[in-house]
Amino acid sequence: MWHDKKVSVIFPTYNEKESIRQAVTDFFANGYVDEIVVVNNNAAPGTDEEVAGTGARLVHETAQGYGHAIWRGLAEATGDLLIISEPDGTFYGKDVIKLLAFCDDVPVVFGTRTAREFVWEGANMGVFLKWGNYAVGKLLEFLFNTTFLSDVGCSMKLIPRPVYEKIRPHFTIGGSAFGPQLMLLVILHKFPFVEIPVNYGQRVGVSSVTGNKVKAFFLGMEMIGIILRYRIKSWLGLFPPRV
Repeated sequence: MWHDKKVSVIFPTYNEKESIRQAVTDFFANGYVDEIVVVNNNAAPGTDEEVAGTGARLVHETAQGYGHAIWRGLAEATGDLLIISEPDGTFYGKDVIKLLAFCDDVPVVFGTRTAREFVWEGANMGVFLKWGNYAVGKLLEFLFNTTFLSDVGCSMKLIPRPVYEKIRPHFTIGGSAFGPQLMLLVILHKFPFVEIPVNYGQRVGVSSVTGNKVKAFFLGMEMIGIILRYRIKSWLGLFPPRV
């Protein structure tokens, strides 16, 4: 609980069999997380067995893709404060406290992995990924005249339930580019937000996206396309829909 508000964490899992149990334990250990929802998104065999007995609630989502897994996790979570993260060893449960502290003043909190002091040895945040994320973040910041943004690819985010309920009907991206869409929906609905640095460690295993520079490049291009599309739609008065 955080100031009488229930805290839920959503973990999508596909190739995190070797890290999921430790991630659940780590996030529960901070003492503020009331619920962890693990979404098995056609995950590696044996993943369910690793989750069993951890205290996390396991659900299955057969529609493949990061976005689909997050949609399902958010729909299943019962908390007042909803935290999205990943159970691959890159994010730390202790950073939940950072997100919660900032949400007292600003409802939506985005993490960033581009602060050098918080990127640890072995983390997959080389020049290509760091400056790619930074560049796309700056594009988003410039086009929408937002507060500081430096990382569109960071999975770790906090959104309160009222914000989620408002933007949920506009979820359309089921793949890896869902993160930027969520950020755009927050921005276009004029919810205040802040970006804070979070720890970023070495991944257990290999990412199906950022582990491949070609895939990461094309994902970055897709993110840019989404940002430009939403900017044009908002200029034309097509989004957000008027009520």
